[in-house]
Amino acid sequence: MVHSFHIPVLGLGFSVDTPVKVAPLGISSVASITDDVLLEEMRKLYSEKEGIPFVAIANNEPGFRSSRITAYLNMMHVLVVKRFESIRSENLSSGGQLCRYFELLPGSAPLKDLYKKWLGAEPGVNREELEQQLKSGMKMGAIDVNIMVKVDKLNLNKAGELINSDALEALKGFAESTLTSSVVLSAGMNPRLYSYIEQFPGFYPDAEGQVRKKIILKVSDFRSAFIQAKFLAKKGIWTSEFRIESGLNCGGHAFATDGYLLGPILEEFKAERNRLGNELFLIYQKALSEKGIYCEKVPAIAISVQGGIGTARENGFLLDYYGVDATGWGSPFLLVPEAVNIDYDTMVSLANAVKEDFYISNSSPLGVPFNNFRPSAAEKQRLERIAKRRPGNPCTKKFLVSNTEFTKEPICTASRKYQALKLKSLKNAGLSEEEYRQSANEVMEKLCLCEGLVTATYIKNGISTAKNTAAVAVCPGPNLAYFSRIFSLDEMVQHIYGQVDLLQHSNRSNMFINELHLYVEYLKKQLEANVQTLADKKAKYFAKFKSQLEQGIQYYKGLIPRIKNQTESYRQRMMNELKEIEIQLSGLKLEVSI
Repeated sequence: MVHSFHIPVLGLGFSVDTPVKVAPLGISSVASITDDVLLEEMRKLYSEKEGIPFVAIANNEPGFRSSRITAYLNMMHVLVVKRFESIRSENLSSGGQLCRYFELLPGSAPLKDLYKKWLGAEPGVNREELEQQLKSGMKMGAIDVNIMVKVDKLNLNKAGELINSDALEALKGFAESTLTSSVVLSAGMNPRLYSYIEQFPGFYPDAEGQVRKKIILKVSDFRSAFIQAKFLAKKGIWTSEFRIESGLNCGGHAFATDGYLLGPILEEFKAERNRLGNELFLIYQKALSEKGIYCEKVPAIAISVQGGIGTARENGFLLDYYGVDATGWGSPFLLVPEAVNIDYDTMVSLANAVKEDFYISNSSPLGVPFNNFRPSAAEKQRLERIAKRRPGNPCTKKFLVSNTEFTKEPICTASRKYQALKLKSLKNAGLSEEEYRQSANEVMEKLCLCEGLVTATYIKNGISTAKNTAAVAVCPGPNLAYFSRIFSLDEMVQHIYGQVDLLQHSNRSNMFINELHLYVEYLKKQLEANVQTLADKKAKYFAKFKSQLEQGIQYYKGLIPRIKNQTESYRQRMMNELKEIEIQLSGLKLEVSI
């Protein structure tokens, strides 16, 4: 890995081909492999552009979902290698993409020092030899993939027998691809999926101890990370990286912790890192030996962090103080057209957005809080349909079907069918007008994410679909509010490494403060929603939540003097903001209603 940051998965379609665009330049990124329909369309698109033979994989073919995923990943692999080798074959003296590769590197990279030596080579220095050394040190960025483990619809054949589930088919698609990279498992634990990993030899070490297919767990706290990794270790599967993400200061679905804040979570990983590796290795080694595989050395475990990072100094502090191996920068890349798939109108809307445009909603059919964007075309379409008394969406892809309240077969809560049935049920439930209005709004808040999160990809690439909708859904983190124009890839990378400052005129608080604000607001909303039914058990939960936030504030008070790469005025502002939040928190009432 030549860069100290990666681009995390961005929705279903925004980063679906990001590896093709950035991996040849050494930058790692993550593509979602949830939507096999989209992958098939993108494979067709690239095949036409690159002159690659294309044979469609039809819905009626056995294992079509995993086959489509494998075919797309294999194609991406071929394209990235081709582009990388093309860059490496250039001459440094002619500039071009080869020079760009080295210019983008962080100042701390050994190759950057060698490149500077080549640039400033004095007479008598063999520049050709230096150039060969540089080229031999070049590495492609990782072509990693993401599986959101909660998206796991069961698939039955005509006889009603279970064939496989969506998440298992996605894993199979990755496992059978030519990639040597990682699968990022996000959104919690899926024992069925985790057990399925055992079937694929690529996840085990070979005779040289190398693992072709690695596991990255996206986690929000240490305890859940340890539980998941132990489950895998007992099956002889090693967790190569823990990718820590802020529970609320992130894009996409928001998996809030019980008040545990990012700083204390990182501190726990820092303190427990060695113990974590050693304990997991004992379990892992035993499981491998039972399979006839022997491993004497503890494999490496990387720790990375993402969610709400906005400045080079924040980035540097995370790397230096907590000793993380890398950082993830997601939402800001939605404003980098070279790196992602996003239509122009949505990108301009994001660039012009204000803080209030970003909010945590209940829009996801998964029932998990979801980072939404008020001016999005999908949100406008949702409101228009409600106004026309036709709420809900046609359900075609059915990735998120789960509800059997009214039907034998699961349906999606964002679908027109479910919302019509649910609203009819509410009308007959004897609710007051206010109770009905509130309940109806909750039902109609759901968005079709299967279509909405890929629409921008179709628009940007000129892919015609049967629906041909322009209703783009987008799920950026609130941190994007501080990035206020469209950027080049070079500008964004330079910003991450502190060579330019893209937030020069923004009045932005520290990332830890921003996350704390989000958690306090989240707690307030939870209290308001439960004010009429605040039973003793719920009150205890909120009391624990509040206590964790208070402990987090005390932790940050002790941390602030250690943030040496910021000015004294910056540290003082952080302290003042902490004290203000502390006062807000102390005013929250948690009495149990009788």
